[in-house]
Amino acid sequence: MGDLVDRGPDSRGVIQRVIDAQAQGRDWTVVKGNHDRMFEWFLQSPPQHDPHLMVGMSWLHERLGGLETLASYGVDVTPMQTRLSQAHSDALAAVPATHQRFLRDLPLFHVLGNVLFVHAGIRYDRDLHAQTENDLLWLRQDLKIAPDRIAWRYLVHGHTPIAQPKQTGQIINIDGGAAFGRVLSPIVIEDDGVFVLSERGREAICGE
Repeated sequence: MGDLVDRGPDSRGVIQRVIDAQAQGRDWTVVKGNHDRMFEWFLQSPPQHDPHLMVGMSWLHERLGGLETLASYGVDVTPMQTRLSQAHSDALAAVPATHQRFLRDLPLFHVLGNVLFVHAGIRYDRDLHAQTENDLLWLRQDLKIAPDRIAWRYLVHGHTPIAQPKQTGQIINIDGGAAFGRVLSPIVIEDDGVFVLSERGREAICGE
């Protein structure tokens, strides 16, 4: 569901794990998250700033995780002491070309049968292919909608952390807050419903 990088202790290892698994033939599909794009854009020359961030913030702000991501590649950045040009140069030297290409090539959404997977959300007044990249990566999904506004059986997203995966009508949020130390919560979508895989086994997803 995106956001493979930032905050965690080994963003490099996470990306490499996915790359290796895909190379081994595992059917793993990853959609791009806003944090993945911030990392991708930082590696451009010159670094590109995400205009959706609050004024005064950048990917290297202590709240966003860029510092931790670069540290996982062995790039040490000290705020107010390291120049941006130096951090950028060091990052380009440290981040493998395979990782840079992986970030660039991540799709913005994935459709599997009648289920849409997207990192953040969509706007219901436009076709899927007319969605803006910022919305797909940054939108806080509106749950107060009529069922006939969605063309899919389910819309599965992350981005907005909650205590546990939750289904609201056709909308399923599976961001259980792993970025803040909580566990990942995989789900299974079957003909008879949606289930969360936990230490206790398969359980029906929390819903409204």
